[in-house]
Amino acid sequence: MRHTLPLAPQFYVTAPQPCPYLEGRMERKLFTSLQGDSAEKLNDSLSHQGFRRSQNVLYRPSCTDCAACLSARIDVSTFKLTKSQKRILKRNAHLTRRATSPWATEEQYELFRRYLETRHADGGMADMDVFEFAAMIEETPIRTRVIEYTDRKTEELVGSCLTDVLSDGLSMVYSFYTPDRPQDSLGTHVILDHIQIAQDAGLPYVYLGYWVPGSDKMGYKARFSGLEVYSGGTWQPMANPDDYEAPAHPLSNDPISEQVANIALPDLSPKRSSERG
Repeated sequence: MRHTLPLAPQFYVTAPQPCPYLEGRMERKLFTSLQGDSAEKLNDSLSHQGFRRSQNVLYRPSCTDCAACLSARIDVSTFKLTKSQKRILKRNAHLTRRATSPWATEEQYELFRRYLETRHADGGMADMDVFEFAAMIEETPIRTRVIEYTDRKTEELVGSCLTDVLSDGLSMVYSFYTPDRPQDSLGTHVILDHIQIAQDAGLPYVYLGYWVPGSDKMGYKARFSGLEVYSGGTWQPMANPDDYEAPAHPLSNDPISEQVANIALPDLSPKRSSERG
């Protein structure tokens, strides 16, 4: 089914399929394509409204009877390191960060496969081949970087993150790291380093994707101070994570047509030649 707004992107909804986060529930996504000269402007606007990017698609959960998924971001101005996070940074002080253009390498793919086989062997990406991996990294119509983390002693690639640069922050599209060093908490280190990158660049937020109450897979995001969640059409500081629930109810979400009507879109009309200078 297709839903449109006049002179605006076309929005679609996926067919229901099993939820990867909450057992026994079905997920459905609202999505639109991301392309053309206005891609960055649209990506910025919809990211501020809880959407996420996957290649040239922007999507947001729109399940029939569940509203558990909450887009999450860290306000870097209010973020404070915990004692355990300070230890993680110290433990990984031997890592070197390198930012590159979004170009897939064999070394990245090998690390990605080892990560999936250990951490997400039954996930939706488990069968991703090298060509699909390259598409995930390289098919981006906006400003994107690959942030790599290398062991300074061994020169081994131990972590990588596909990162979008938004007007107000960094969006961590997908990160993966070696499963051979669980004691180093590399996933947490990559987030902490992105907070540092954002602070150095004067960007106020680091977007983490979705936090899902009741999902062990997403629980780690609640351990970062300064966390905000997108709920009820606004970003708000996260309260006690234990106070959030994920009840299933047939009226959890508005009808798709109402959701689309309530999306705030930027001015996507092409500039006239006189405006281009």
